[in-house]
Amino acid sequence: MREGYDQASTNKIAAMAGVSIGSLYQYFPSKEALVAAVMERHAQELSRVARDAFREVVGRPVEVAARALVKAGIDAHRVNPRLHRVLDEQVPRTGRLEQVDAAVNGARLLFRDHLEAHRHEIDVADPELAAFVVVTSVEALTHTAVLHRPDLLAGHRAEAFVDEVTRLVLRYLKAA
Repeated sequence: MREGYDQASTNKIAAMAGVSIGSLYQYFPSKEALVAAVMERHAQELSRVARDAFREVVGRPVEVAARALVKAGIDAHRVNPRLHRVLDEQVPRTGRLEQVDAAVNGARLLFRDHLEAHRHEIDVADPELAAFVVVTSVEALTHTAVLHRPDLLAGHRAEAFVDEVTRLVLRYLKAA
């Protein structure tokens, strides 16, 4: 996939993996099936990062959870960013958007539950809607950073990016 999806072939993939084409076809009947499997594994890893982050902040104030959500979004997008870019280009071709959606929806549900438990700390009327707005915003910002501004995800810039996105989220949640 280093050369891109269109130039990749099952023969090239088998050769790079050091397996016979027959062995590859035994598990993956097509290039699309292989990409779908890689995509599913990547989505599972992104979901694990979000779940782990929320386990750390159960019962903690919204400020702590919001920062954890932002940091988890960035950390999830740091999991093999080159692969993330390739998969981003290929998701529409594979028809596997539900895997990506499932990972984002999992984070949204975790954040919604946290907001429900901390209603007294926020100034939004609908925690379900607020979770959608926040998680979608964080996903969009971190995803765009991976694709177009990778400099924001490394070194001191990453910490400043976390600070700015957390500030955005908290101003929305505590608007009043």
